[in-house]
Amino acid sequence: MNRIRTAVTAAAIAGSMVVGGVVGAALYGVTTLSAAAATTAASPTPSPSSSTGKFVPNETAAHEATESAAREAQENAGQVPTVP
Repeated sequence: MNRIRTAVTAAAIAGSMVVGGVVGAALYGVTTLSAAAATTAASPTPSPSSSTGKFVPNETAAHEATESAAREAQENAGQVPTVP
């Protein structure tokens, strides 16, 4: 009878270890999937901008009064100004 009790106890321990491993793997998988879903949801894809990418100079009178001749020449040429 003592050997049967030992075998039943060993089977119960082994069974609980298997069940614990399966539950742990399932919880780890859910956590990994949730983290991956949160990562992709947190970084949205950039939407196409409405601008054409062409430089549009500021032609207001107040701005033109403070602008250097070199900067105005770059703006008139359609370039992004590199001088102050």
